[in-house]
Amino acid sequence: MSGASYLSAGIAIGFGAIGAAVGEGYCAGHATRASARRPNLSGDIVKNMLVGQAVAESAGIFALVVSMLLIFMDFHTIHASSLSSAAAILGAGICIGFGAIGSGIGSGYPAATACEGLARQPQVASQLTTNMLIGSAVCQTPAIFAMVVAFMLMFMDFSGSPVSPTWAALLGAGFSTGLAAIGSGIGGGMAAGASCEGVARNPVTLGATTTTMLVGQAVAQTPAIFGLLVSFILMFKSYPASSALAAPMALLSAGICMGFGSIGPGYGNGITAESAVAWVSRNHEFTAVLTRTMLVGQAVAQSTAIYAMVVALVLIFVF
Repeated sequence: MSGASYLSAGIAIGFGAIGAAVGEGYCAGHATRASARRPNLSGDIVKNMLVGQAVAESAGIFALVVSMLLIFMDFHTIHASSLSSAAAILGAGICIGFGAIGSGIGSGYPAATACEGLARQPQVASQLTTNMLIGSAVCQTPAIFAMVVAFMLMFMDFSGSPVSPTWAALLGAGFSTGLAAIGSGIGGGMAAGASCEGVARNPVTLGATTTTMLVGQAVAQTPAIFGLLVSFILMFKSYPASSALAAPMALLSAGICMGFGSIGPGYGNGITAESAVAWVSRNHEFTAVLTRTMLVGQAVAQSTAIYAMVVALVLIFVF
């Protein structure tokens, strides 16, 4: 049990630190460029950069909290020593480790474009900061999903379930939400980044730009929700005891299938939303047409995540 906790802690913060660092560095790079362009506004730009970096840091902090709990908690009081308990604890680290990557990177986009926008339109600084915070908050949703699943894997007692195939289901639950959060976190950030840039370019379109951003982000979050759904099914479904290898492999594959299958659709939906938001700020009189085109395109891009979910459900319920 202790070995699984230590391995899981390393995975949690090792992978979880990637996204937040990239997002913060991206923000700082654009803040430096903005300060070079408008040195007289460097104080306000630095303040905005620090606020944006603080939000991007959240995903890394989630991973740090889970990692510390894995190191210092005595899980023998919650879990019986078994393969399924070790798999649950390992799944928690995998879930938050991968799940923090996308949100950390994604939160860097609105922070970066808000700094650039501040240099371009200092008179709308408060609107830019508000828009950045709204967009960044939505970006954190996939990481929060991953943290919730990680906590459930750590603190729920699975001793009443048969060791095999439950161990594979719990490990699969960690992969499903953790991997699925990557694309949605980055995609949501791309839409938020375009929104901040659009507000700076044309402040009168603030309402239309923010609305389109939120709609685009909502659709981009869908693959992460699919991953969360499959994780819940894997954790809460009852399984008959099995000594064959096929049943645990089917459950583990279901989590991996849903996790990897959601990365592309989440990222792809973000590309669509980014373009739609950018052009709403330039041609806001065509907001309805642009939003409709965005939604149709995102619906088609979503189809591959649905394929992955169908296969995952077949693996869970048929085999």
